[in-house]
Amino acid sequence: MKPRILVTTTSFQDTPGTHHEMLADTGWEIIKERGPLSEADTLAAVGAIDGYICGDDVITRAVLERACPRLKVLSKYGIGVDKIDVDAATEMGLPLLFTPGVNHTTVAEHTFLLLLAIEKHLLFHADSTRQGGWKRKTGREIAGKTIGVVGMGRIGKEVAKRAKAFGMTVIGYDVYWDESFAREHQVERVHDIHDLFPRVDYLSLHTNLTPNTRELIRDETIKLLKSDAVILNCARGEIVNTNDVAEALQSGVLRGYGTDVLDEEPPAADHPLTRLPNCLVTPHIGSRTLESVQRQAVAAVTNLVHAMRGEPPLAQVNPEVAVQNVVG
Repeated sequence: MKPRILVTTTSFQDTPGTHHEMLADTGWEIIKERGPLSEADTLAAVGAIDGYICGDDVITRAVLERACPRLKVLSKYGIGVDKIDVDAATEMGLPLLFTPGVNHTTVAEHTFLLLLAIEKHLLFHADSTRQGGWKRKTGREIAGKTIGVVGMGRIGKEVAKRAKAFGMTVIGYDVYWDESFAREHQVERVHDIHDLFPRVDYLSLHTNLTPNTRELIRDETIKLLKSDAVILNCARGEIVNTNDVAEALQSGVLRGYGTDVLDEEPPAADHPLTRLPNCLVTPHIGSRTLESVQRQAVAAVTNLVHAMRGEPPLAQVNPEVAVQNVVG
């Protein structure tokens, strides 16, 4: 009986590349769904699968209980596992694999896409000329400004390097600090995150979603920012309190918000952030470039195949769980 593999990430499915051949060459049965899946949809999809390449599907304990013991390998396409019950996977002996180090370049580039689009009023100007007009607004330079980077991992470092190339001052915050990188690229470390907020013109979020970072950006921290500050979020939507950010944008306490992520994806028609003129939202495509998708997809398939064959994967969230040969 052929192993059955569920693939839900749409960028994996929609982007050409060798990952398709790699998966097809296994000879396994491939089942496809269009994610990200809600808990109910995930529950319906995992009844009889042996391997799972997931994106941002909601994978709760209930989902894993339904999928196991048949499910043997869970391969995350990407690095964020906050939608997955990692503890439950570990308890059930399910290897959870992921793909660090494949999307930092494109997410950093997307951060500056959002920033420049806001500061140059890109959408306003492009819409004007598309409609036959010639309306103009005065924008702002980012050279000489200060950017605060929350989360100085791979993506945060790439943002810092690009900020320096734009002639910006970079202030960083992270619990784990790479001092040699900071010295080389002239990044000042702030030990207390609350000391960072009042000093920056732009606040760029690149931290994981944890209990400590959930709703890190809320009314009380927004008020610590400069009156004309802009926030950029290419991390997770839940790092900000959506209603507080919307109110700050409407009242002028916050000048702008550029985000690739929301607390609800896809958003409801009445989501507070999708129609504000000083808020720019892209549909979680910061890592969706041809190059990045292919890197992530190849890594996700490699992880899956290795683990299904009992071989060490490229990266594992719960390395205490042993991989076992399940395909003979």
